[in-house]
Amino acid sequence: MFADMRRKDREMTPDETLKLLSGAEYGVLTVVGRNGYPHPVPMNYAWKEGAIWLHCAKEGSKLDDIRANAKVSFCVVGDVEVLAEGFSTRYASAIVYGVISEVSGEAAEAGLFALVEKYSPGYLTEGKAYVSRASADTCVLRMDVRHMTGKARR
Repeated sequence: MFADMRRKDREMTPDETLKLLSGAEYGVLTVVGRNGYPHPVPMNYAWKEGAIWLHCAKEGSKLDDIRANAKVSFCVVGDVEVLAEGFSTRYASAIVYGVISEVSGEAAEAGLFALVEKYSPGYLTEGKAYVSRASADTCVLRMDVRHMTGKARR
């Protein structure tokens, strides 16, 4: 179903890919737009329990697209350094393909708290209170992985 990576010499190990995915600052979720075009959306996210956790408003075109087609991809890039004299770039990237769904209840609170743990690790107590207040007004999405690749030019 998924093509093999052409540049095997740049393929990252699964552990390297997961490390990048766990630590990148943000990623780009791409959904299949209802107009047939890819619809990329930069988003904060957390990687936890083998899934990508995201949050958003309860309405919008991204959610409409997801409700029409739950197949998505997610991309992160890190360790970027432009090598001007070599007309190249040093980088590491991960692309994840999967199926995304809206979650609620305890799963939604766990997903939101994963975001607190990643982006506000010094405020976990306050974060728990925030999650309790915000979870009813927030859409939480869980992306389950079907395929993942990592590629780097070192």
